[in-house]
Amino acid sequence: MADLMTEWAARVAETELSAALPRRWAHTQGVAERAAGIRRLLGKDAGLLTAAATLHDVGYAPRLAVTGFHPLDGARFLRDEHKADERLVRLVANHSFALLEAEERGLRDELAAEFPLMEEPLLVDALVYCDMTTTPDGGRTSARERIAEIISRYGADSVVGRFIRRAAPEILASVRRTEAALAAQPR
Repeated sequence: MADLMTEWAARVAETELSAALPRRWAHTQGVAERAAGIRRLLGKDAGLLTAAATLHDVGYAPRLAVTGFHPLDGARFLRDEHKADERLVRLVANHSFALLEAEERGLRDELAAEFPLMEEPLLVDALVYCDMTTTPDGGRTSARERIAEIISRYGADSVVGRFIRRAAPEILASVRRTEAALAAQPR
């Protein structure tokens, strides 16, 4: 079942991102690889993590960009067009502290009402870890470097710049918790 979800997620993400946004597609592939690399941490939810990592940025696809806020647009697409698993949709909607960016965009109530936060800290942290330790081109990086890169790319005073500065302590804490959980895993 999990492998089917992962395969389906890869097909959907490739269809929506590879031609239209090749750099975003490269990032997506890197995040998915990162998720596959930490599968042992999630047990039965490993496939869900990999699917969410693969689909986390699908809302950037031009044909899906309704609100211009990719977590919300992506989650709505997955829910409405694909009838995707609720947990998967909620992970995509709320990835990497999206609620804070939604607040900056005046979409917090909308996002929170449609896609409530998940009460699964390890799964949520693992997706943050995968996203925030992957460069825009799909390579590996540290969370601090990724945050700095995002601020540099968007500008400190942009919506994304303000959001990422506010979210930075939470992002870094998520990454630390995931790294600690990985270090505690038997080899």
